[in-house]
Amino acid sequence: MEYKPRYSQPFTLAEAVLLDIPTITQEITRLQHSLQHLRRTQDELRDYITSSSTPDNDIEEAFAENSQVIGSQEERVGILKVALSHKGIIASSHYDLHTSTHTQHPPCHTESAGTPQTPPTEESGIDL
Repeated sequence: MEYKPRYSQPFTLAEAVLLDIPTITQEITRLQHSLQHLRRTQDELRDYITSSSTPDNDIEEAFAENSQVIGSQEERVGILKVALSHKGIIASSHYDLHTSTHTQHPPCHTESAGTPQTPPTEESGIDL
């Protein structure tokens, strides 16, 4: 049951498998709700960035940070879905991620886009 996440996660797949099914499904639901809000914010930030005549580094940084959080949370949902499958639960389309491809590629006015950043702290979730 080896899984190496791309992002830093608050739990491993092995730890997720130890959780009870209601806890796993509640966390998936919470993360999906969070992802909906993050994607809506990304759309608003992208609109601002593309319509602004002058670069705003704070807005661009927020866009980049949100992209990292979205990736991390999507990965976490995936880990939890695998944990459900280890428990014999086939994750239905109810737990599918509805991704928006344009939120993953931030427009950038600055040269610092290649600088790796530590993902920001996320809202509370499962704490193991």
